[in-house]
Amino acid sequence: MTTPHSHIVKSYDDERQRLLAEILRMGEMAASQLEAALDVIERRDDSAAARVIANDEAIDALEKEISHDVMRLALRGPMARDLREILAALRVSSDIERIGDYAANAAKRSMALNQSPPLPLTRGLNVLAELAVRQLRDVLVAYRDSDAEAAQRIRASDAELDARYTSLFRELLTYMMEDARSITPCTHLLFIAKNLERIGDHATNIAENVWFLVHGDDSLPPREKRDTTNTVG
Repeated sequence: MTTPHSHIVKSYDDERQRLLAEILRMGEMAASQLEAALDVIERRDDSAAARVIANDEAIDALEKEISHDVMRLALRGPMARDLREILAALRVSSDIERIGDYAANAAKRSMALNQSPPLPLTRGLNVLAELAVRQLRDVLVAYRDSDAEAAQRIRASDAELDARYTSLFRELLTYMMEDARSITPCTHLLFIAKNLERIGDHATNIAENVWFLVHGDDSLPPREKRDTTNTVG
């Protein structure tokens, strides 16, 4: 026999599942945006880049919808675990929104980059991009599954992305010093590379929120960082 209480519990669980589905859809949109942005850089396609930039509005709109749904859940008087889910959902959706912004920024830079002849340095950028996309898709799976151990591995893998970014940063600086004509396009590539490095940071934030979701305030181990571009002399 169903009771009013069982209806309330089912309704709450349905809303939680809907919220999770919305966040995963938002994450998939951001991942697709990122892949599209990288594709337009490779193809030097201004029209496609403009579409990537315009599509960022859909991610922004979904974040607002998710924030509304989170607040509605919060008003239902959740328990401690549920409160962690609510807080994690707010943080994760914010990180995904920023990832969408960085994908749009990369597309904008690609349009400026297209004003100069192609540079033979995009292979390093492609490797960096592949790492960023994989990190994002993997962390969305960890969030979906509440898999704290997978999240910790993804968090640790950000060190590789940092190291690749530092290597590309140094390579671009060297190229700029050797050929003054490359300064403008290399500057755009540097900004795109920094966008990818920041996407890795936001994926790491999501991984840390998966850990928080499962373990609460239990401390994570220290994270290795290999972005040494601030110390390049």
